[in-house]
Amino acid sequence: MKFRTGSLLGMALISLASQTAFGQPTDVQDSFSKPWWEVVVGPFAIHFSNEDEHTHVYLLGLERNQPDGWIWGLSAFQNSFGQASAYAYYGYRWDNLFGNPSLYFKLSGGIIYGYVGEYKDKVPFNHDGFGLGIIPAIGYKITKADAVQIGTLGTAGLIFTYNRKF
Repeated sequence: MKFRTGSLLGMALISLASQTAFGQPTDVQDSFSKPWWEVVVGPFAIHFSNEDEHTHVYLLGLERNQPDGWIWGLSAFQNSFGQASAYAYYGYRWDNLFGNPSLYFKLSGGIIYGYVGEYKDKVPFNHDGFGLGIIPAIGYKITKADAVQIGTLGTAGLIFTYNRKF
């Protein structure tokens, strides 16, 4: 059931992205020559395994982007086990992936907090709830300010986000 719901939402996002690609607006190029902020909203994630203990994942984040590609941010989320968690990170964004101005790739790394108790081993190098995270993500700019993004959550699953620049 969890995978089916996520699959339907994922297919809807892919459909939206492909429709935009064929009628690609000319305004997807970043018009920001100064650093900008992005609000990141993650309404769902897909888990690669269907463990009974998995719960719905929600994410809300704030990210700072530099014109030269460097990024940093903070996300608060409910992890797969219902625990309040956070991810503080630093990374890099590659724009114009494969020559397409709408595609980009992000790689972030940082500290994850919140996997405690019986779930402490779900995050590498976890010590008292603090662990390490690396998240590669691919995104698609729908407009200058709006994008959808898919990030990998280690070997656990994928997270789908909507990003809004301001």
